[in-house]
Amino acid sequence: MPVPVVGVAGVVWDGAGRFLLIRRTKEPRLGQWSLPGGKVEFGESLEAAVLREVLEETSLTCQIVGLIGVAETIRDAGAGAADSHFVLIDYTLRVLSGDATAGSDAADPTWFDYAELSKIPMWEEMRRIIEKSAREHVKPI
Repeated sequence: MPVPVVGVAGVVWDGAGRFLLIRRTKEPRLGQWSLPGGKVEFGESLEAAVLREVLEETSLTCQIVGLIGVAETIRDAGAGAADSHFVLIDYTLRVLSGDATAGSDAADPTWFDYAELSKIPMWEEMRRIIEKSAREHVKPI
């Protein structure tokens, strides 16, 4: 019987109030804009996992600002996850160093102004997470 997969993602902000998105290179949501992140490895803390995944996917070293919340996808055929259950723990991150370049499981790392958020095609739950990150951790936008 399949079990839920635990993942982490980071809403990464730069000093100019922009957030980072990547294009997914794997299912679920192949080719769509997404937050950098991935699966938690056995024995790894959630915070270590989000910092590692963001570094692997974007080459950015970040600092955790705070916990945003949880999102999940359960048997979402439209997202390419018909037989999957993903639990995603989301964090707000601030860039410490590096230039955003594509790494493992990611393509096209792109910075967006917060004012562009409503125009970017993305999973609505991810939009909610970015908005919550901005409200709670990146005042003022």
